[in-house]
Amino acid sequence: MHFEKAYVPYGRYWSTPFCRWQGSFAHLNAVPFAAEIAKRALGERGISPQIFSSVVLGMTVPQKHSFYGGPWLAGLIGAEAATGPIVSQACATGARVVGNAAAEVELGGSTRLTTGQDRVILTITTDRCSNGPHVYYPNPLGPGGKGDAEDWVWDNFGHDPYARNAMVETAENVAQEAGITREEQEEMTLLRYQQYGDALADDSAFLRRYMTLPLEVKDARGRKVLSTVEGDEGVFPTTAEGLASLRPVAKDGTVTFGTQTHPADGNCGMIVTTQERARELSRNPKIEIQVLSYGEARVKKGYMAMAVVPAAQQALSRAGITIEDVRVIKTHNPFAVNDVYFCREMGVEPEAMNNYGSSLVWGHPQGPTGHRLIIEVIEELVLVGGGYGLFVGCAAGDTGAGVVVKVTG
Repeated sequence: MHFEKAYVPYGRYWSTPFCRWQGSFAHLNAVPFAAEIAKRALGERGISPQIFSSVVLGMTVPQKHSFYGGPWLAGLIGAEAATGPIVSQACATGARVVGNAAAEVELGGSTRLTTGQDRVILTITTDRCSNGPHVYYPNPLGPGGKGDAEDWVWDNFGHDPYARNAMVETAENVAQEAGITREEQEEMTLLRYQQYGDALADDSAFLRRYMTLPLEVKDARGRKVLSTVEGDEGVFPTTAEGLASLRPVAKDGTVTFGTQTHPADGNCGMIVTTQERARELSRNPKIEIQVLSYGEARVKKGYMAMAVVPAAQQALSRAGITIEDVRVIKTHNPFAVNDVYFCREMGVEPEAMNNYGSSLVWGHPQGPTGHRLIIEVIEELVLVGGGYGLFVGCAAGDTGAGVVVKVTG
């Protein structure tokens, strides 16, 4: 998809820190938690929830009452007249949510709604990998009528019903075919951790540009404060010696627990609207953020890490630019293999992308992962004076998705 009318008002986006699996956010229902953060973020930015013409909710792990999804969340934040879909596309959800919102603006942005306002779309992504649901599917034809059970998170991480492999196996397949060594993966991992150190500099100055901090975590009744989260939770101290000491996850493999990401919990939000409304809502109207394109791709069975390349190429082509035109690149890299492969195939130096870290370091709550990275693309582009930015990442089912944005002013 190519877009001409979709814009993001500067500073009108946010993210929680990402917290490790079974960490500080593990007991929170992802939908009301996302609503709580959105309500706070909108209040801090002086934005009325009444402006939203629709809501696009991205989530991949069902929560209690999430059947009501977007309308429930919209009601909780005070946007009682807004509704919209739930988008679930595994790790590509964050990119797809932005793409869907941009497409809605593109198709309807030149017309006025009954409220007299242009389309102003709230995109929210939220997931809790912790305490994923245990699902029981009735099966009247099973032995004695016995049904089928599934642990939503772990069973799907561990088995693709079509390719018949685990996600870690896809990384090993790409490493073997492309000749990517364990040493290359560990070097890439160390670099990404060093880059994340820049995000923590000056009291996490980069993260504080968009992250909701500090964040008090309360009990299920919303009364007692259990903890205060000051930043990403679950970032593991990483050294060359520590990485070298780890055993491969698979026998005779090259991927270790140190060179892959970890499941996490969190949520993000972003407003997508027309150029005129973006200027009105922006923290700085001189800074213009345009969503230019969305692209996606699928590669052969069991080679998920390769999908980042054709997905990036499609997004770039639809934006009418090449990789040489891009000033900021960020990837969802559940495995260091992804970045090694991407850099080789796209002719990008590892040091020239993923400044301030990536999901390899701070974790992967599924839906919000790409959303946060798109926000980071925007903020880094603002810091360097504008230009084109690319987000791309792989996703379950040997797929990938990318988004291109342009920042001016």
